[in-house]
Amino acid sequence: MRSSPDRYRFGEFILSVRQRQLFRGGRPLPLIPRYFDLLVLLIERRPTAVSRTEIFDRVWADVVVSDGALSQAIRTLRRALGDDSREPVFIRTVSRHGYSFLFTAVVEESDEAPLHESLPAPPAPVPEANLDEIDVLVDRLLSDADTDEDRRDAAEQLHALGTATAVARVIARPRPARGLALLRDTRWDVEGAHEVPLLGQPDGLAAAWQLIRLRVRDAFILAERRAIAAALGAAFAGALAGLVGGLVLMRSPGSEAPFTIAPVLGLLGAISGAVGAAGIAAGVGAAEAIARSRRSAAIIGGATLGGLVIGAVAQVAVRWTLRGLFGLELGQIGGPIEGLILGAAAGVGYAATTRRPGGGGMAAPAGSARARTVIVVGVSTAIAGLILSLTGHPMVGGLINEIAQASSGSQMTLTPLDNLYDEPSFGGGTQLLLAMFESGLFGAGFAGGFTRRPRH
Repeated sequence: MRSSPDRYRFGEFILSVRQRQLFRGGRPLPLIPRYFDLLVLLIERRPTAVSRTEIFDRVWADVVVSDGALSQAIRTLRRALGDDSREPVFIRTVSRHGYSFLFTAVVEESDEAPLHESLPAPPAPVPEANLDEIDVLVDRLLSDADTDEDRRDAAEQLHALGTATAVARVIARPRPARGLALLRDTRWDVEGAHEVPLLGQPDGLAAAWQLIRLRVRDAFILAERRAIAAALGAAFAGALAGLVGGLVLMRSPGSEAPFTIAPVLGLLGAISGAVGAAGIAAGVGAAEAIARSRRSAAIIGGATLGGLVIGAVAQVAVRWTLRGLFGLELGQIGGPIEGLILGAAAGVGYAATTRRPGGGGMAAPAGSARARTVIVVGVSTAIAGLILSLTGHPMVGGLINEIAQASSGSQMTLTPLDNLYDEPSFGGGTQLLLAMFESGLFGAGFAGGFTRRPRH
């Protein structure tokens, strides 16, 4: 790949890499940072076709977005360049592969050269003559005949012409809810777009519901992938915790546990970790994908709700299993409270170590940033495990011990672990250490899987 010069000149455009600005005839054209980076990448690689995978790895390296985000970025670049997808001059779509920059007369130059002999005055407010154009775009925005892509394109163009004027023209129409929702959703993708209020507007509540539907639809696949990855990460952590616990139990003074205890505890740990992480990850993923503002509060709330729901479901499932298969009735079986506390702790750790990516999407930290997220989430859930143990809420290890104590002849009792600390029965110190160990490892496994960036 050729090294990047200070700027590129092509046609009537200048792309300044150092200033991170696109100019047309000396006048700056606003582009959000990721779209600017995409244009630089395509020009750098001209005329080679750049694959979608490479684009996502380079431009969206720290965030997980849907394939629609790339299509939207290309639409915006074409609009800024005055290009046509059907007869492209600058950006060509390479079917089933990616995109290429077609224009061959690109001049690489230094930023010391003048941009233009004289810069024109800043653009004036939208004149009356543009209202007809705005009305045409509003018709497209509200039309049932146009595709979703056409409607999003119309919304982005309306922001470029003036957000306030566009909102006023939309709410003057009957049933403006979908148009307001699209304007609100696309404002994050147009540099210089302004706020689109929903509360207090005609059809405001309906518009808010439409907005949620839009974001849920676009984010479902991403949230699903991340929930699966988080479940696998927590399953691995739970299996590791179970295996380590089983090996320590086998080596404890007075233990009669067979060698099979380690894989059995490992399997139980993997199942528990996967189920718990799937619920919390679903809550975090949905909240992060839907919320563009108040991200931290949404993530913590989603994680807490996900943990609560999956904990309640798990509690019912464990009770039915113990009663139906083994005839056991245990008074204390963890579930909703444990899930709620662990979910909240995981949400706090994740929200504190990641930030909302520019242009939307879901955070995907890499390298040291990802390691920091894993550590902080692990510490947060370890503290949550400590609090739960101190307040008499057993974690998985405590539940296994109670089941073993209630089962005649079971060798899965964890009492021999107390001999390591000279404690009688399954004492408080042992419970605290075990709860912190398993919950901390669970949180680290959850975060490690959840922050893994899926391949496009």
